[in-house]
Amino acid sequence: MIPVKCTEKQRAAYTQAIIDQWNTATPDQVQRGRQWYVTAHKIAAEIAEGETEKGAGVLAALSANKSWSENCRLARKAFTEGKASGHVRDAITKANRIMAGIDPSEVLPMHIKTGFFYVCIADPEHTDAVVIDRHAHDIAAREIYGQRDRGLGAVGRYNLLADCYRDAAQKIGEIPSKVQAVTWVVHIERGSPRP
Repeated sequence: MIPVKCTEKQRAAYTQAIIDQWNTATPDQVQRGRQWYVTAHKIAAEIAEGETEKGAGVLAALSANKSWSENCRLARKAFTEGKASGHVRDAITKANRIMAGIDPSEVLPMHIKTGFFYVCIADPEHTDAVVIDRHAHDIAAREIYGQRDRGLGAVGRYNLLADCYRDAAQKIGEIPSKVQAVTWVVHIERGSPRP
């Protein structure tokens, strides 16, 4: 597990790992990664009939431990049926509260992955938000953790990795969410193990 309090050398190594992953991306992977949140934004608008923030909030609420295709299926089904299902109680409750009209930022944990996922979907050009999921962690660590705990619920660890993605983005000349999405595409397409 990445230490919450790491040395500058370790932090530089995590940042470099992200840049190295970016540099292995094909032009097609870069293009798809750069469009990932734009596409997610369109899906959020479509499933929520133009209420993009609501759609983004429900997608984020139902995202934990789900593939993107399953995440979209559950969110679409929630809007079609008027209530969320197919996930753990906490995720369903959050999705239902958002569908009932409560602002997603009042429902979601805005300091970790779910909240940042909402922000990136709602605003694909946000200049600071970055999603740190298990894949983003493994990219920075240069190791596939599989089912081992990454400790991403610890705000300090989450923020450390988010800052590494921001540093990498600054060096690349891109916004952090796009660096995360491009490196995610590369990582997924290399056949990282799924839970």
